[in-house]
Amino acid sequence: MNSRRAIAALGLLATALLALPFAGLLWSTPWLTLHYADGDIKALWVSIGYTLIALLIVVALGTPLAWWLARHRFRGKWAVDALVLLPLLSPPLAMGLLLAISYGPYGWVGHPLRAAGLMLTNTPSAFVLAQVYASAPYYIISARAAFEGVPRELEQIGLSLGRSPWQVFWRVTAPLSALGLSAGIALAWVRALGEFGVVLIVAYFPQGIPVKLWVNLQNVGLDAVYPLLWTFFAIALPLPLVLGLASRRQTVY
Repeated sequence: MNSRRAIAALGLLATALLALPFAGLLWSTPWLTLHYADGDIKALWVSIGYTLIALLIVVALGTPLAWWLARHRFRGKWAVDALVLLPLLSPPLAMGLLLAISYGPYGWVGHPLRAAGLMLTNTPSAFVLAQVYASAPYYIISARAAFEGVPRELEQIGLSLGRSPWQVFWRVTAPLSALGLSAGIALAWVRALGEFGVVLIVAYFPQGIPVKLWVNLQNVGLDAVYPLLWTFFAIALPLPLVLGLASRRQTVY
């Protein structure tokens, strides 16, 4: 009993430590004088609009890759797994430098693209590119886990009934993995919307929410970050929190 109480006390302490910064934000916010700084609304719409585009790209490219990794064994699979993890494991500033080296105006990819009229530094395209690299691993890992949680026997039954693999995917695999896929999308949404380090290096302009928060802090001070910070939390966190809690209660097939 004493051990259980000690573990419970440590658990409560850890929970309190996690909650402390958010309680501090709630306590410290100057609610009576709260107002957006110049450029905050523009940064808000920049982040929302381009994050939605980045999310579409991540889902379109990441879903087939996640399904392939979940359902196939092949030589060199470990290398693909490593490549998926590399952007996630790399420090954001380092990842931004890697993108600048490759996609910058003098990079081995960026130079021919620049000649073709596509600039991937300090442009909307660069902003989306940075968000895709920052968020894709989170979605791919979540989607792969969701696909692996679908019993292959159910897919085999669908195939035995004369359905094509494409029909089986949409009628069996996708519905059964929907909650996990949704959680992956929500996680990618938060990561893309809140990415600072990668975006700072390759797409300082147009300024999104994270960069604008940093600019406000440097130019005005702490009081200037509260409105945009609260807006970020209100936009970014509800969906991942709900889906994350729901996925913890998902029925195991």
